[in-house]
Amino acid sequence: MDEQLATPSAYKPTVLLVDDEESILNSLRRLLRGQPYEVVLAGSGAQALEIMAAQPIDLVMTDARMPAMDGATLLAETHRLYPATSRILLTGYADLTMIIKAINEGQIHRYISKPWNDEEMLLVLRQSLEHQFSERERLRLEHLTREQNDQLKALNATLEKRVLSRTSELQQTADMLDLAYDELKRSYVTGTEVFSLLANLRLPKEKQTNRPLIELIRVYCKAQSMDESSVRDLTMAAALYNVGKLSWADRMMIAPSDLLHSTDRELYRTYPTQSESLLMTLEPMKDAARIIRHHQERWDGSGFPDHLKGDGIPFGSRLLKLAVDFIELQRGLILERNMNSDEALLYIRKYAGRLYDPDMVEDFVQACAAFLSDVTLGDPSVKVLGTRELAAGMVLARNLNADNGMLLLNAGKVLNLPLVDKLIAFEAMEGAKYSVFIKEPEEPAPSL
Repeated sequence: MDEQLATPSAYKPTVLLVDDEESILNSLRRLLRGQPYEVVLAGSGAQALEIMAAQPIDLVMTDARMPAMDGATLLAETHRLYPATSRILLTGYADLTMIIKAINEGQIHRYISKPWNDEEMLLVLRQSLEHQFSERERLRLEHLTREQNDQLKALNATLEKRVLSRTSELQQTADMLDLAYDELKRSYVTGTEVFSLLANLRLPKEKQTNRPLIELIRVYCKAQSMDESSVRDLTMAAALYNVGKLSWADRMMIAPSDLLHSTDRELYRTYPTQSESLLMTLEPMKDAARIIRHHQERWDGSGFPDHLKGDGIPFGSRLLKLAVDFIELQRGLILERNMNSDEALLYIRKYAGRLYDPDMVEDFVQACAAFLSDVTLGDPSVKVLGTRELAAGMVLARNLNADNGMLLLNAGKVLNLPLVDKLIAFEAMEGAKYSVFIKEPEEPAPSL
Protein backbone atom coordinates (compact mmCIF):
# COMPACT_ATOMS: atom_id res chain seq x y z
CA MET A 1 0.00 0.00 0.00
CA ASP A 2 2.83 2.44 0.89
CA GLU A 3 4.41 1.72 -2.49
CA GLN A 4 1.16 2.58 -4.27
CA LEU A 5 0.83 5.83 -2.32
CA ALA A 6 4.40 6.82 -3.09
CA THR A 7 3.80 6.46 -6.85
CA PRO A 8 0.12 7.35 -7.42
CA SER A 9 0.56 7.66 -11.19
CA ALA A 10 1.29 3.90 -11.38
CA TYR A 11 -1.83 3.00 -9.41
CA LYS A 12 -5.17 2.48 -11.18
CA PRO A 13 -8.11 2.92 -8.76
CA THR A 14 -10.93 0.35 -8.69
CA VAL A 15 -14.50 1.68 -8.82
CA LEU A 16 -17.44 -0.56 -7.81
CA LEU A 17 -20.84 0.39 -9.31
CA VAL A 18 -23.94 -1.08 -7.58
CA ASP A 19 -27.49 -0.96 -9.00
CA ASP A 20 -30.28 -3.49 -9.35
CA GLU A 21 -31.08 -2.13 -12.83
CA GLU A 22 -28.78 -3.55 -15.49
CA SER A 23 -29.47 -0.62 -17.85
CA ILE A 24 -28.14 1.85 -15.29
CA LEU A 25 -25.00 -0.24 -14.76
CA ASN A 26 -24.44 -0.42 -18.52
CA SER A 27 -24.86 3.36 -18.84
CA LEU A 28 -22.34 3.97 -16.07
CA ARG A 29 -19.89 1.45 -17.54
CA ARG A 30 -20.08 3.21 -20.93
CA LEU A 31 -19.54 6.57 -19.24
CA LEU A 32 -16.40 5.33 -17.49
CA ARG A 33 -14.98 3.61 -20.56
CA GLY A 34 -11.63 5.19 -21.31
CA GLN A 35 -11.28 6.59 -17.78
CA PRO A 36 -8.20 5.56 -15.73
CA TYR A 37 -10.22 3.25 -13.46
CA GLU A 38 -10.84 -0.47 -13.10
CA VAL A 39 -14.67 -0.79 -13.15
CA VAL A 40 -16.45 -3.62 -11.28
CA LEU A 41 -20.26 -4.10 -11.36
CA ALA A 42 -22.67 -5.53 -8.79
CA GLY A 43 -26.44 -6.00 -9.02
CA SER A 44 -27.16 -5.99 -5.28
CA GLY A 45 -25.77 -4.95 -1.93
CA ALA A 46 -24.93 -8.55 -1.01
CA GLN A 47 -22.98 -9.09 -4.23
CA ALA A 48 -21.13 -5.80 -3.64
CA LEU A 49 -20.01 -6.94 -0.17
CA GLU A 50 -18.77 -10.24 -1.63
CA ILE A 51 -16.70 -8.36 -4.20
CA MET A 52 -15.22 -6.05 -1.55
CA ALA A 53 -14.29 -9.08 0.58
CA ALA A 54 -12.45 -10.59 -2.39
CA GLN A 55 -10.51 -7.55 -3.71
CA PRO A 56 -9.56 -3.98 -2.72
CA ILE A 57 -12.09 -1.35 -3.81
CA ASP A 58 -11.22 2.37 -3.82
CA LEU A 59 -14.70 3.81 -4.43
CA VAL A 60 -18.27 2.49 -4.18
CA MET A 61 -21.15 4.26 -5.94
CA THR A 62 -24.53 2.69 -5.20
CA ASP A 63 -28.15 3.34 -6.05
CA ALA A 64 -30.26 4.29 -3.02
CA ARG A 65 -33.35 2.19 -3.80
CA MET A 66 -32.58 -1.54 -4.08
CA PRO A 67 -34.42 -4.63 -2.83
CA ALA A 68 -33.17 -6.52 0.25
CA MET A 69 -30.41 -4.02 1.08
CA ASP A 70 -30.80 -0.33 0.20
CA GLY A 71 -27.91 1.93 -0.74
CA ALA A 72 -27.67 3.67 2.64
CA THR A 73 -27.38 0.30 4.45
CA LEU A 74 -24.72 -0.91 2.00
CA LEU A 75 -22.69 2.28 2.49
CA ALA A 76 -23.02 2.01 6.28
CA GLU A 77 -21.69 -1.57 6.12
CA THR A 78 -18.92 -0.44 3.74
CA HIS A 79 -17.92 2.29 6.20
CA ARG A 80 -17.81 -0.25 9.04
CA LEU A 81 -15.77 -2.84 7.15
CA TYR A 82 -13.71 -0.68 4.75
CA PRO A 83 -13.59 2.87 6.13
CA ALA A 84 -10.93 3.99 3.63
CA THR A 85 -13.22 3.24 0.67
CA SER A 86 -14.90 6.38 -0.78
CA ARG A 87 -18.70 6.22 -0.74
CA ILE A 88 -21.19 7.92 -3.11
CA LEU A 89 -25.02 7.65 -3.03
CA LEU A 90 -26.85 7.74 -6.38
CA THR A 91 -30.61 8.30 -6.25
CA GLY A 92 -33.51 9.70 -8.22
CA TYR A 93 -35.56 10.40 -5.10
CA ALA A 94 -35.52 13.53 -2.92
CA ASP A 95 -35.62 11.30 0.15
CA LEU A 96 -34.29 13.33 3.09
CA THR A 97 -34.48 10.34 5.46
CA MET A 98 -32.38 8.23 3.10
CA ILE A 99 -29.85 11.06 2.63
CA ILE A 100 -29.54 11.63 6.38
CA LYS A 101 -29.10 7.89 6.98
CA ALA A 102 -26.39 7.71 4.31
CA ILE A 103 -24.58 10.73 5.77
CA ASN A 104 -24.82 9.68 9.42
CA GLU A 105 -24.29 5.91 9.11
CA GLY A 106 -22.43 5.58 5.81
CA GLN A 107 -20.59 8.90 6.14
CA ILE A 108 -20.86 9.33 2.38
CA HIS A 109 -18.49 11.63 0.53
CA ARG A 110 -20.97 12.76 -2.12
CA TYR A 111 -24.66 12.54 -3.17
CA ILE A 112 -25.64 12.48 -6.88
CA SER A 113 -29.18 12.85 -8.24
CA LYS A 114 -30.63 10.89 -11.17
CA PRO A 115 -30.66 11.74 -14.00
CA TRP A 116 -27.04 12.76 -13.72
CA ASN A 117 -24.94 15.05 -15.89
CA ASP A 118 -22.08 13.05 -17.42
CA GLU A 119 -19.44 15.75 -16.98
CA GLU A 120 -20.46 16.41 -13.38
CA MET A 121 -20.50 12.66 -12.66
CA LEU A 122 -16.93 12.30 -13.96
CA LEU A 123 -15.88 15.36 -11.96
CA VAL A 124 -17.40 13.93 -8.75
CA LEU A 125 -15.64 10.58 -9.24
CA ARG A 126 -12.30 12.24 -9.97
CA GLN A 127 -12.53 14.57 -6.97
CA SER A 128 -13.62 11.75 -4.64
CA LEU A 129 -10.62 9.66 -5.63
CA GLU A 130 -8.30 12.69 -5.35
CA HIS A 131 -9.72 13.32 -1.87
CA GLN A 132 -9.11 9.68 -0.97
CA PHE A 133 -5.52 9.90 -2.18
CA SER A 134 -4.99 13.09 -0.11
CA GLU A 135 -6.34 11.32 2.97
CA ARG A 136 -4.11 8.29 2.39
CA GLU A 137 -1.14 10.58 1.89
CA ARG A 138 -1.99 12.38 5.13
CA LEU A 139 -2.10 9.05 7.00
CA ARG A 140 1.16 8.01 5.38
CA LEU A 141 2.80 11.24 6.54
CA GLU A 142 1.40 10.79 10.05
CA HIS A 143 2.84 7.28 10.15
CA LEU A 144 6.16 8.61 8.90
CA THR A 145 6.13 11.29 11.60
CA ARG A 146 5.48 8.70 14.33
CA GLU A 147 8.37 6.55 13.04
CA GLN A 148 10.73 9.51 13.03
CA ASN A 149 9.68 10.46 16.56
CA ASP A 150 10.50 6.94 17.77
CA GLN A 151 13.90 7.09 16.12
CA LEU A 152 14.53 10.50 17.68
CA LYS A 153 13.82 9.14 21.19
CA ALA A 154 16.25 6.25 20.65
CA LEU A 155 19.03 8.58 19.49
CA ASN A 156 18.38 11.34 22.02
CA ALA A 157 20.51 9.92 24.85
CA THR A 158 23.79 9.55 22.94
CA LEU A 159 23.70 11.35 19.60
CA GLU A 160 23.29 15.10 20.11
CA LYS A 161 24.32 15.94 16.56
CA ARG A 162 21.91 13.46 15.01
CA VAL A 163 19.12 14.83 17.21
CA LEU A 164 19.60 18.27 15.67
CA SER A 165 19.62 16.83 12.17
CA ARG A 166 16.53 14.70 12.79
CA THR A 167 14.68 17.65 14.31
CA SER A 168 15.15 19.54 11.07
CA GLU A 169 13.81 16.59 9.08
CA LEU A 170 10.87 16.32 11.44
CA GLN A 171 10.00 19.98 10.88
CA GLN A 172 10.00 19.41 7.14
CA THR A 173 7.68 16.44 7.60
CA ALA A 174 5.34 18.51 9.79
CA ASP A 175 5.24 21.19 7.08
CA MET A 176 4.32 18.54 4.52
CA LEU A 177 1.56 17.28 6.82
CA ASP A 178 0.18 20.82 7.20
CA LEU A 179 0.15 21.19 3.42
CA ALA A 180 -1.67 17.87 3.03
CA TYR A 181 -4.26 18.90 5.63
CA ASP A 182 -4.77 22.27 3.95
CA GLU A 183 -5.31 20.47 0.66
CA LEU A 184 -7.87 18.22 2.36
CA LYS A 185 -9.78 21.26 3.63
CA ARG A 186 -9.70 22.84 0.16
CA SER A 187 -11.11 19.63 -1.28
CA TYR A 188 -14.09 20.00 1.09
CA VAL A 189 -14.77 23.45 -0.38
CA THR A 190 -14.65 22.01 -3.90
CA GLY A 191 -16.90 19.15 -2.82
CA THR A 192 -19.55 21.48 -1.40
CA GLU A 193 -19.59 23.50 -4.62
CA VAL A 194 -20.07 20.36 -6.73
CA PHE A 195 -22.85 19.18 -4.42
CA SER A 196 -24.57 22.58 -4.65
CA LEU A 197 -24.54 22.36 -8.45
CA LEU A 198 -26.20 18.94 -8.27
CA ALA A 199 -28.76 20.12 -5.72
CA ASN A 200 -29.61 23.08 -7.97
CA LEU A 201 -30.82 20.67 -10.64
CA ARG A 202 -34.07 20.55 -8.61
CA LEU A 203 -34.74 24.16 -9.67
CA PRO A 204 -35.37 25.90 -13.01
CA LYS A 205 -32.27 27.76 -14.20
CA GLU A 206 -33.81 31.18 -13.50
CA LYS A 207 -34.38 30.18 -9.83
CA GLN A 208 -30.89 28.80 -9.13
CA THR A 209 -28.92 30.83 -6.60
CA ASN A 210 -25.87 28.99 -5.28
CA ARG A 211 -23.30 29.68 -8.02
CA PRO A 212 -23.75 33.52 -8.13
CA LEU A 213 -23.98 33.49 -4.32
CA ILE A 214 -20.60 31.75 -3.99
CA GLU A 215 -18.97 34.17 -6.44
CA LEU A 216 -20.46 37.25 -4.72
CA ILE A 217 -19.26 36.06 -1.30
CA ARG A 218 -15.74 35.64 -2.69
CA VAL A 219 -15.77 39.15 -4.19
CA TYR A 220 -16.84 40.64 -0.83
CA CYS A 221 -14.24 38.64 1.12
CA LYS A 222 -11.46 39.68 -1.27
CA ALA A 223 -12.46 43.36 -1.01
CA GLN A 224 -12.40 43.10 2.80
CA SER A 225 -9.08 41.15 2.84
CA MET A 226 -10.61 38.38 4.95
CA ASP A 227 -8.47 35.44 6.12
CA GLU A 228 -8.41 32.14 4.24
CA SER A 229 -10.23 30.19 6.95
CA SER A 230 -13.18 32.63 7.02
CA VAL A 231 -13.37 32.66 3.21
CA ARG A 232 -13.44 28.85 3.18
CA ASP A 233 -16.26 28.66 5.76
CA LEU A 234 -18.30 31.36 4.01
CA THR A 235 -17.85 29.69 0.62
CA MET A 236 -19.09 26.35 1.95
CA ALA A 237 -22.01 28.09 3.69
CA ALA A 238 -22.97 29.85 0.42
CA ALA A 239 -22.80 26.53 -1.46
CA LEU A 240 -25.03 24.63 0.99
CA TYR A 241 -27.20 27.24 2.75
CA ASN A 242 -30.37 25.80 1.22
CA VAL A 243 -29.58 22.06 1.41
CA GLY A 244 -32.36 21.78 4.02
CA LYS A 245 -34.90 22.59 1.29
CA LEU A 246 -34.17 19.46 -0.78
CA SER A 247 -37.05 17.51 0.75
CA TRP A 248 -39.62 20.20 -0.19
CA ALA A 249 -42.16 19.88 -2.98
CA ASP A 250 -41.15 21.62 -6.23
CA ARG A 251 -43.92 24.23 -5.92
CA MET A 252 -42.57 25.37 -2.56
CA MET A 253 -38.95 25.42 -3.76
CA ILE A 254 -39.82 28.18 -6.27
CA ALA A 255 -42.51 30.07 -4.30
CA PRO A 256 -41.75 33.61 -2.97
CA SER A 257 -41.19 33.30 0.79
CA ASP A 258 -43.30 36.38 1.59
CA LEU A 259 -46.35 34.71 0.00
CA LEU A 260 -46.17 31.47 2.00
CA HIS A 261 -48.97 30.81 4.47
CA SER A 262 -49.56 28.69 7.61
CA THR A 263 -47.96 25.23 7.29
CA ASP A 264 -45.68 26.20 4.38
CA ARG A 265 -44.39 29.24 6.28
CA GLU A 266 -43.64 27.12 9.35
CA LEU A 267 -41.77 24.61 7.18
CA TYR A 268 -39.83 27.45 5.53
CA ARG A 269 -38.64 28.72 8.91
CA THR A 270 -37.07 25.32 9.68
CA TYR A 271 -34.74 25.14 6.67
CA PRO A 272 -31.69 26.82 8.31
CA THR A 273 -31.71 24.30 11.19
CA GLN A 274 -32.37 21.40 8.77
CA SER A 275 -29.36 22.50 6.70
CA GLU A 276 -27.23 22.76 9.85
CA SER A 277 -28.21 19.29 11.09
CA LEU A 278 -27.23 17.70 7.76
CA LEU A 279 -23.74 19.24 7.91
CA MET A 280 -22.79 19.10 11.61
CA THR A 281 -21.54 15.50 11.41
CA LEU A 282 -18.75 16.62 9.06
CA GLU A 283 -15.91 18.12 11.14
CA PRO A 284 -14.63 20.61 8.48
CA MET A 285 -18.22 21.86 7.98
CA LYS A 286 -19.05 22.79 11.61
CA ASP A 287 -18.24 26.52 11.34
CA ALA A 288 -20.04 26.77 7.99
CA ALA A 289 -23.05 24.97 9.52
CA ARG A 290 -23.21 27.57 12.32
CA ILE A 291 -23.18 30.40 9.73
CA ILE A 292 -26.04 28.69 7.88
CA ARG A 293 -28.11 28.22 11.07
CA HIS A 294 -28.21 31.96 11.76
CA HIS A 295 -28.33 33.45 8.23
CA GLN A 296 -32.06 34.22 8.53
CA GLU A 297 -31.66 36.13 11.81
CA ARG A 298 -32.47 39.86 11.53
CA TRP A 299 -30.62 42.85 12.94
CA ASP A 300 -33.70 43.88 15.00
CA GLY A 301 -34.13 40.37 16.49
CA SER A 302 -37.25 39.42 14.49
CA GLY A 303 -35.57 36.65 12.48
CA PHE A 304 -35.26 32.90 13.02
CA PRO A 305 -34.49 30.35 14.36
CA ASP A 306 -33.09 31.89 17.58
CA HIS A 307 -34.18 35.56 17.35
CA LEU A 308 -30.58 36.76 17.71
CA LYS A 309 -30.11 40.52 17.54
CA GLY A 310 -27.44 42.97 16.36
CA ASP A 311 -23.83 41.93 16.98
CA GLY A 312 -25.16 38.75 18.65
CA ILE A 313 -25.62 37.39 15.11
CA PRO A 314 -22.33 35.84 13.82
CA PHE A 315 -20.59 38.08 11.29
CA GLY A 316 -20.61 35.37 8.63
CA SER A 317 -24.38 34.92 9.04
CA ARG A 318 -24.94 38.67 8.65
CA LEU A 319 -22.96 38.65 5.41
CA LEU A 320 -24.70 35.52 4.11
CA LYS A 321 -28.09 37.15 4.85
CA LEU A 322 -27.16 40.17 2.68
CA ALA A 323 -25.92 37.99 -0.18
CA VAL A 324 -28.81 35.49 -0.07
CA ASP A 325 -31.46 38.24 -0.07
CA PHE A 326 -29.69 40.16 -2.87
CA ILE A 327 -29.68 37.08 -5.14
CA GLU A 328 -33.12 35.74 -4.11
CA LEU A 329 -34.82 39.14 -4.61
CA GLN A 330 -33.65 38.98 -8.23
CA ARG A 331 -34.89 35.39 -8.61
CA GLY A 332 -38.41 36.10 -7.28
CA LEU A 333 -37.82 33.87 -4.25
CA ILE A 334 -38.70 36.55 -1.66
CA LEU A 335 -41.23 38.90 -3.28
CA GLU A 336 -43.72 38.08 -6.02
CA ARG A 337 -41.81 39.98 -8.71
CA ASN A 338 -38.20 39.71 -9.82
CA MET A 339 -36.20 42.82 -8.93
CA ASN A 340 -33.24 44.02 -10.93
CA SER A 341 -29.89 44.31 -9.14
CA ASP A 342 -30.25 48.01 -8.30
CA GLU A 343 -33.78 47.55 -6.98
CA ALA A 344 -32.55 44.71 -4.77
CA LEU A 345 -29.83 46.97 -3.35
CA LEU A 346 -32.38 49.76 -2.75
CA TYR A 347 -34.46 47.23 -0.80
CA ILE A 348 -31.40 46.27 1.28
CA ARG A 349 -30.59 49.92 1.97
CA LYS A 350 -34.21 50.56 2.96
CA TYR A 351 -34.13 47.81 5.59
CA ALA A 352 -30.61 48.50 6.95
CA GLY A 353 -30.94 48.56 10.72
CA ARG A 354 -34.03 46.34 10.64
CA LEU A 355 -33.10 43.27 8.61
CA TYR A 356 -29.42 43.97 7.91
CA ASP A 357 -26.31 45.18 9.76
CA PRO A 358 -26.25 48.90 8.85
CA ASP A 359 -22.44 49.03 9.04
CA MET A 360 -22.09 46.34 6.34
CA VAL A 361 -24.59 47.58 3.76
CA GLU A 362 -22.47 50.16 1.87
CA ASP A 363 -19.44 47.84 1.64
CA PHE A 364 -21.81 45.20 0.32
CA VAL A 365 -23.22 47.62 -2.30
CA GLN A 366 -19.66 48.31 -3.52
CA ALA A 367 -18.93 44.56 -3.69
CA CYS A 368 -22.08 44.07 -5.79
CA ALA A 369 -21.00 46.89 -8.10
CA ALA A 370 -17.67 45.10 -8.60
CA PHE A 371 -19.44 41.75 -9.05
CA LEU A 372 -22.11 42.81 -11.59
CA SER A 373 -21.64 45.18 -14.50
CA ASP A 374 -25.33 46.22 -14.47
CA VAL A 375 -25.22 47.63 -10.90
CA THR A 376 -25.34 51.43 -11.15
CA LEU A 377 -26.08 52.16 -7.49
CA GLY A 378 -22.38 52.27 -6.63
CA ASP A 379 -21.86 55.08 -9.18
CA PRO A 380 -21.96 58.48 -7.40
CA SER A 381 -23.29 60.10 -10.58
CA VAL A 382 -26.45 57.96 -10.49
CA LYS A 383 -29.46 59.12 -8.46
CA VAL A 384 -32.69 57.29 -7.61
CA LEU A 385 -35.78 59.48 -7.97
CA GLY A 386 -39.54 59.10 -7.80
CA THR A 387 -41.59 59.95 -10.88
CA ARG A 388 -42.64 63.34 -9.47
CA GLU A 389 -39.00 64.32 -9.01
CA LEU A 390 -38.20 63.83 -12.71
CA ALA A 391 -37.48 66.74 -15.03
CA ALA A 392 -36.99 67.27 -18.74
CA GLY A 393 -33.46 66.54 -19.95
CA MET A 394 -32.71 63.83 -17.40
CA VAL A 395 -31.19 60.60 -18.79
CA LEU A 396 -32.14 57.06 -17.62
CA ALA A 397 -29.17 55.12 -16.19
CA ARG A 398 -30.95 51.76 -16.59
CA ASN A 399 -34.12 50.26 -18.06
CA LEU A 400 -37.39 51.12 -16.31
CA ASN A 401 -39.80 48.18 -15.98
CA ALA A 402 -43.36 48.01 -14.66
CA ASP A 403 -44.09 45.71 -11.72
CA ASN A 404 -45.37 43.07 -14.16
CA GLY A 405 -42.00 43.08 -15.94
CA MET A 406 -43.09 45.11 -19.00
CA LEU A 407 -40.34 47.41 -20.32
CA LEU A 408 -41.45 51.05 -20.07
CA LEU A 409 -38.27 52.96 -21.03
CA ASN A 410 -34.79 51.97 -22.20
CA ALA A 411 -31.55 53.01 -20.50
CA GLY A 412 -30.15 56.13 -22.16
CA LYS A 413 -33.59 57.62 -22.82
CA VAL A 414 -33.68 61.43 -22.49
CA LEU A 415 -36.85 62.51 -20.64
CA ASN A 416 -39.20 65.28 -21.68
CA LEU A 417 -42.21 66.73 -19.83
CA PRO A 418 -44.94 64.80 -21.76
CA LEU A 419 -43.06 61.55 -21.10
CA VAL A 420 -42.75 62.35 -17.38
CA ASP A 421 -46.52 63.12 -17.19
CA LYS A 422 -47.29 59.77 -18.84
CA LEU A 423 -45.09 57.94 -16.32
CA ILE A 424 -46.87 59.64 -13.40
CA ALA A 425 -50.28 58.74 -14.84
CA PHE A 426 -49.28 55.12 -15.54
CA GLU A 427 -47.84 54.78 -12.04
CA ALA A 428 -51.12 56.02 -10.53
CA MET A 429 -53.18 53.70 -12.73
CA GLU A 430 -51.09 50.67 -11.72
CA GLY A 431 -51.06 51.63 -8.03
CA ALA A 432 -47.27 51.26 -8.14
CA LYS A 433 -44.31 53.36 -7.04
CA TYR A 434 -41.38 53.37 -9.44
CA SER A 435 -37.74 53.99 -8.58
CA VAL A 436 -36.13 55.71 -11.58
CA PHE A 437 -32.34 55.58 -11.95
CA ILE A 438 -31.06 58.87 -13.41
CA LYS A 439 -27.48 59.60 -14.50
CA GLU A 440 -26.32 63.16 -13.99
CA PRO A 441 -25.13 64.69 -17.30
CA GLU A 442 -21.39 65.22 -17.64
CA GLU A 443 -20.29 68.84 -17.44
CA PRO A 444 -19.05 70.17 -20.81
CA ALA A 445 -15.33 70.72 -21.10
CA PRO A 446 -14.36 74.40 -20.67
CA SER A 447 -13.86 76.22 -23.95
CA LEU A 448 -10.41 77.51 -24.76
